[in-house]
Amino acid sequence: MSADGAAGAVPGPTGDATPAAAGPGGPAAGASTAEGTTSGAGASPRSVRALLLLAAGACAACALVYELALIALGGVLVGATVTQTSLVVSLFVFALGLGALAAKPLLGRPLAAFVVVETGVAVAGGFSVLACYAAFAYAGVYTPAVIVASLVCGALVGAELPLLMELLQRVRRQAAARALADLTAADYVGALVGGLAFPFVLLPLLGQMRGALAAGLVNLLCAALIIFVVFRGDLTRRGAIASTGLLAAGLVAVVLGLAYAGRFEVSARQQLYDDPIVVSERTPYQEIDVTESLTFKGTPDVRLYLNGDLQLSSRDEYRYHEALVHPALAATTPEARSRGLKVLVLGGGDGMALREVLRHREVASAHLVDLDPAMTRLARTDPRLRRLNHGSFDDPRVRVTNGDAFNWVRDHPKGGTGDRYDAVIVDFPDPDDQGLARLYSAEMYGMVRSRVLAPGGVAVVQSGSPYFAADAFWSVGKTLQLAGWRGRPYHVDVPTFGDWGFWLAGPASAPQAPPLSVGSPPPPGLRFLDQATLRAAATFPADRGPRDVRPTTLNRPAILDYTRKGWADY
Repeated sequence: MSADGAAGAVPGPTGDATPAAAGPGGPAAGASTAEGTTSGAGASPRSVRALLLLAAGACAACALVYELALIALGGVLVGATVTQTSLVVSLFVFALGLGALAAKPLLGRPLAAFVVVETGVAVAGGFSVLACYAAFAYAGVYTPAVIVASLVCGALVGAELPLLMELLQRVRRQAAARALADLTAADYVGALVGGLAFPFVLLPLLGQMRGALAAGLVNLLCAALIIFVVFRGDLTRRGAIASTGLLAAGLVAVVLGLAYAGRFEVSARQQLYDDPIVVSERTPYQEIDVTESLTFKGTPDVRLYLNGDLQLSSRDEYRYHEALVHPALAATTPEARSRGLKVLVLGGGDGMALREVLRHREVASAHLVDLDPAMTRLARTDPRLRRLNHGSFDDPRVRVTNGDAFNWVRDHPKGGTGDRYDAVIVDFPDPDDQGLARLYSAEMYGMVRSRVLAPGGVAVVQSGSPYFAADAFWSVGKTLQLAGWRGRPYHVDVPTFGDWGFWLAGPASAPQAPPLSVGSPPPPGLRFLDQATLRAAATFPADRGPRDVRPTTLNRPAILDYTRKGWADY
């Protein structure tokens, strides 16, 4: 307790303190009842304290929303989820301490200080995500912006607790330990509410920007509750006018932010792309953007982006998808082809890999497992994507499951009681964050081999660029080997992406890795892949040949570091 708060408090027999005559450092002006309540409270000390503790919990919930929103934004924009989490949390907590120290000179006028601080929290926290997005989109910087946002928000939030403690003591004097216990309990409960509200309510309904701004409204509401309800009797006319004006200004700013956040986001996102955005959708899992240029050789260039990362260009995506799919299907056994191939596609929610799978008349069924239902819906309905994937989702042989591929494979029945597939096409985005890295782990590949692969089956894994991220590419091979596969690497030129690589693999019990073949005869409609191209694809230059790299496991996701370092060098 501060020296101000201690003055005039006489310890009672239970350790609580009862107010003595108010002096310069005693209870706030207007504390006229025996319990020390303020004259403007209009309620019992118990009710007033309950309101204060409720406000404290709400403030804590908002603070956690700001933290989580900044972490989520970092995961979307730069992909380094663990790094962004550590950065935001450590800076935020550090700034909490700075804010608490900075609040000490303000304890003499806690009401006025709380209005200023809470308005600052509402504006700084509410606009933190928007400001960081703007810095990334318009200035090309993110980390400095998130450092500033975390420090500013943390410092303002850190000043809340001492001010609330002082206000609690002015309602009813208690021993410091008892008051602190009440306040921290409210703080932790509020943190739980905010921690659950962000992923399950705010993010799905409002997104990161509007979710943070909505939390700003709650901060303003808390300030209004404390000033105009709990301590209304302590306000002078001048103080009431100043408080009303400040809170009104904060409210106008936050409401305008909510109104224009959508328009700003579209404008800022457009800065990231060379071509106009024609489809933009934010889902609980990712941001999906489709751009379209005017013409490329007489036809539009359609590009798909997930979280700002390019996934395909209509100029040359056929090169990638033909190289991904056809060697795997050609490597299936004659027995499997004669009875009808069962193919599993993990990822590939755009439907392009399905298009190539369905070129094979021997395919009896194709099962696609992709995380995001919005992606597969868009691939079914958007005319640009439908034109590219040839309406592959409408084929009666296709079945779609929306869910996390890792969990889906893990939950697949053991012992041959579930569906088994003759070919598994693994078409995930590059592993540039922790969530994607687990899809490239030995545990994932081991479960694919033991739980979903049919006897004699094969798998193919998109493995990134052996030129730009060579260590990551060869790490896929080491990981497959650790998981009980025998793999064969190959790579092709995809002009939009550069040199791009794959691993074709069969169980380690096979005498050799599956051969590279386009099939005899090859499936109809191929534009790029042939046998001569595949022979060349198996050759790697000396500076991009096999490397001494680590495999990836859930505990040590080596491919994550290899991917980041490889692309950072370019």
